[in-house]
Amino acid sequence: MKKIHLLILKSFIRPFLSTFIIVMFVLLMLFLFKYIDDLIGKGFAWYVILELMLYSSATNVAMALPLSVLLSTIMTYGSLGENYELVAIKAAGISLSRAMYPMIIIVSILSVSAFIFSDYMLPVANLKYFSLLYDVRQQRSATLLPEGVFSNSFPGFTIRVEKKGADGQALYGVMIYKKDQNSENNSVLFAKEGRMYRTPGDKDLVLKLKDGVRYEESAGDVGYNTRQRLMRFRFKDMELKFDLSGFKLSRTDENGFKSAFQMMNIKQLRKYKKDTQHAIDSSVQVGYRMITPYMRYFNLPKKTTTAKAPALAIANKSLTLSEQLAAVSNGSSEARSIQSLVKDNDSRNHDNAQNIRKSLVEYQKKYTLSAVCLVLFLIGAPLGAIIRKGGLGLPVVVSVAFFLIYYIISTIGEKSVKDGNVSPILGMWISIIILTPIGLFLSYKAITDSAIFDADSYKKFFKRIFRRAEA
Repeated sequence: MKKIHLLILKSFIRPFLSTFIIVMFVLLMLFLFKYIDDLIGKGFAWYVILELMLYSSATNVAMALPLSVLLSTIMTYGSLGENYELVAIKAAGISLSRAMYPMIIIVSILSVSAFIFSDYMLPVANLKYFSLLYDVRQQRSATLLPEGVFSNSFPGFTIRVEKKGADGQALYGVMIYKKDQNSENNSVLFAKEGRMYRTPGDKDLVLKLKDGVRYEESAGDVGYNTRQRLMRFRFKDMELKFDLSGFKLSRTDENGFKSAFQMMNIKQLRKYKKDTQHAIDSSVQVGYRMITPYMRYFNLPKKTTTAKAPALAIANKSLTLSEQLAAVSNGSSEARSIQSLVKDNDSRNHDNAQNIRKSLVEYQKKYTLSAVCLVLFLIGAPLGAIIRKGGLGLPVVVSVAFFLIYYIISTIGEKSVKDGNVSPILGMWISIIILTPIGLFLSYKAITDSAIFDADSYKKFFKRIFRRAEA
């Protein structure tokens, strides 16, 4: 038994590590394709990109781990079945369920590790990832003066360079447009050529221009002559300096991102739900106490059988027309006040209730990640023993199909929970509830050596039906 267990574990560990690395690589490439425009051309250091990719990989574990477990288990048992090793194990008097014991232990350890990771490490990784991604996307492009493009990289200036030299520092056909927001004076500068360089420490960008002219437009004198004046200045050499502090990566305080539910662990999510529910209950009680004094206007008189009493008690009193109009006006004004108060409380409580549902979604995700690893193993192991195909061919197709079923159902359930259509437990566990019977059915078929994927058995079955129909 120990040698069989060791054989199965060795057959599982290699496919699991390889598939996990492949899936993480694919998800990382999807991340790069999505944010390639925000990363290229901004002058980031290599370690900033590497740090962002590392945090992105940590956030992808929730998707990569279940898929890797499913694919590796199908490959493991499919390879054992293809090489007739499962037949040898069964011939030795060892059932498939007993042969799955070491795999069950390994996958259980992976499930517990996934729960610990999602509760302790994933919130920190999400915090680092989203805060760094926000700063990266806010960073301005490091391509300061592209050719033939009006660049607004520097506040208050629009610069266009017709052509650059081979060294990237020589400039030809420079046009600089400046607008002073305080005095509203406009100036345009043209230069035939120039050079640019950065000061030590990349503090400033210096432009040395030659053979140019500058035009300035200013308002006229106050009084009779209010026409604008145009002045022209010619120069042989001119030096302009632009501040580069805005092009350096500035990190935002991470405390501003801690309020998101992805950055909370189970303890913090419980505390948030408790505090928010307490705020909702307090708001309802305060609103009820504020509305209660107005309820006297809506007390209906007791019905009498002798006379047709009017609906409101105010009609039983003898009031003048002006007093009746004043009473109706006061009543409508107070009714509008009550309506406004109820609407504000309802809007605030609706937002709080929606936030509670979102927090419950993240709370349930901590547990569903562990459960889905067990469920997908329960599907993958018997499925591999039934199809008896190893490698990256048919197992990849089957595993992707089942994973898509799980992902689509879980996504629909999560959206339904956030919209308030279903309870958080049912919505977040619906995919596991649906896939668990499928896994149990496949396990039963694999243990009983049922050929559910054998085409000949289905042909014989349909032939029997057709023969009976003809008879």
